[in-house]
Amino acid sequence: MNNLKKLEGKKIALIGGAGFIGHNLAVHLQSLGAKVNIIDGMQVNNLLSLVDNVDNLPYPDLSRAIINERTQILKTAKIHIRVQDARDYHALSRLLNEINPQIIIQLAAVSHANRSNKDPYSTFDHSFRTLENSLDWARSNISSLEQFIFFSSSMVYGNFKGDQVDENNHCEPLGIYGALKYGSEKIIIGYNQTFDLPYTIIRPSALYGERCISRRVGQIFIENSLMGKEIVMSDKGQEALDFTYINDLVDGVTKCIGNKNALNQVFNLTYGKACSIANMSEIIRQHFPGIKVRNVERDKLMPKRGTLNVDKARDLIGYNPSWPLEKGYPQYIDWYKNFVKEKPNLID
Repeated sequence: MNNLKKLEGKKIALIGGAGFIGHNLAVHLQSLGAKVNIIDGMQVNNLLSLVDNVDNLPYPDLSRAIINERTQILKTAKIHIRVQDARDYHALSRLLNEINPQIIIQLAAVSHANRSNKDPYSTFDHSFRTLENSLDWARSNISSLEQFIFFSSSMVYGNFKGDQVDENNHCEPLGIYGALKYGSEKIIIGYNQTFDLPYTIIRPSALYGERCISRRVGQIFIENSLMGKEIVMSDKGQEALDFTYINDLVDGVTKCIGNKNALNQVFNLTYGKACSIANMSEIIRQHFPGIKVRNVERDKLMPKRGTLNVDKARDLIGYNPSWPLEKGYPQYIDWYKNFVKEKPNLID
């Protein structure tokens, strides 16, 4: 049976699913016939964090408008958002008992390395505690749960020893964020060893795309350019990242769901070819002529990265990324320009 056909009627719970990755993934899965439910406290990179702008976003009104568009897209797709803090074990368990998902996709976490290193308590609280609660429910419902999908990060690898890494490379994460993601992977594998939890671990890298407010480099470049401000790079933009457009990631995760070849596996799901930040800045300058660039010192807690080899995902699940930076980033820029044009008061 076609893997996409297997999604019809599949009950899927996205924990922390109202964010950038989650809402894009939820809409796609729902369009394929899955029964998607989102559980999200709306506190991390979402509406409640904007009440007092606890994330210190430079353009909170713009971020609020983007989140509202996410919510409207989910509403149009008839996807139910259950507003619940996943750190509350009993409340989360009640919701999961009601949904009785066959697939859990664990997204709840602090989504940016810089914030994690500045606020480790909140990072542990929103990441480890929510994971612990989800895993305990999964352990108690192991007979009906078909797959537990966890979003890790390329940050688990730490400094790349060469130009690329694959899933067999030794992981030496730097800082709180990478260590937490790698620790989470080990806990999930421990649940598999102890309780036969069927898992899939996803390692994305340098994501970008429409309706992201996580202050990733691609978003920052666009927002600064829209404001006529300079863009800032370290090491003259020589660092290369495996920039991944959201559509490729969504496609890869979809290919994992209900796929026996994906069970108890770790996958790099990226474009599969690194590109320098300087190249990204050149694309920006094509769309915003005259924008100025300033060079700064490199953050010592940001590892030196490169290409994440995706051959394993190609071989086992048929992953075929099709959005290189020169194709995906201009589309993202155009979306941002049009979004701001329609709402001219959002950026002053």
